[in-house]
Amino acid sequence: MEQEYLDLAQKILNEGSEKGDRTGTGTKSIFGHQMRFNLQEGFPLLTTKRVYFKLIKSELLWFLKGDTNIKYLLEHNNHIWDEWAFERYVKSDDYTGPDMTNFGLRSQEDEEFNKVYLKEKELFNQKILSDDKFSEKHGTLGNVYGAQWRTWPMTNGNTIDQIQNVIESIKNNPNSRRHIVSAWNPEEVPDMALPPCHTLFQFYVQDGKLSCQLYQRSADVFLGVPFNIASYALLTHLIAHETGLEVGDFVHTLGDAHLYLNHMDQIKEQLSREPLPFPTLELNKEKKSIFDFEIEDIKVSGYNPHKGIKAPIAV
Repeated sequence: MEQEYLDLAQKILNEGSEKGDRTGTGTKSIFGHQMRFNLQEGFPLLTTKRVYFKLIKSELLWFLKGDTNIKYLLEHNNHIWDEWAFERYVKSDDYTGPDMTNFGLRSQEDEEFNKVYLKEKELFNQKILSDDKFSEKHGTLGNVYGAQWRTWPMTNGNTIDQIQNVIESIKNNPNSRRHIVSAWNPEEVPDMALPPCHTLFQFYVQDGKLSCQLYQRSADVFLGVPFNIASYALLTHLIAHETGLEVGDFVHTLGDAHLYLNHMDQIKEQLSREPLPFPTLELNKEKKSIFDFEIEDIKVSGYNPHKGIKAPIAV
């Protein structure tokens, strides 16, 4: 199954068009691609480079809590969303430190600036953890995934819990074609630190198995997609567990699938490696609701990947 991901990366290298992008980094890109992972054949945590499952667990549980503040992530040593919270902070009137204009690119290219940038971001993270008022103001990312999943705003002032609703829908009307959760709220997109890349997902029940299809508008194939695959595979397992179903397929449909130009050496190294067997997911069966799961309730066994490959993130 991992070969589907590797084939996508190779296709972008072979056929992708060079495009400019919001970050100024530049990409090779294709439009429209689909991968399918049979979750009965192992948990799709890529093996051609190490993918850090503890980060995937804590991020997904953060989403499921409806949380949009990075404090929970920092408490679990997860720095996936630091860059976007820090970017919002340095653009605010409250920031009085060194100039961080175009800090994302400069931190990749200027060694001296990188030291200043990392120091300022570490101070920011420490303050998020230690100062509740500062965290409340500057740790929030806007109404990103967790808010849309759990508290979608209605015109009458109420909210919709899309995750709870889809679970009840699967339990009570498994043949429905409306098992859908959307993260793309056009009204609130301008106020989000990062508009949702994985925008909509749908569940499908057949022969006692739960499958999930994700539509992802923008896919960072080297850094982001390995996390997205594992995250939505985990979500499918969790919802299947609560609804009393086995797992079926995870179908990953991509819009703009791209490799950043500063990830080319890394993806070529990854493509040179031989895939290894996928691990097995282990859930705490005593937990009945997905909202009761904690990080220690979710584990993988038999994960023996190739070593990790570092690459800069484009902000």
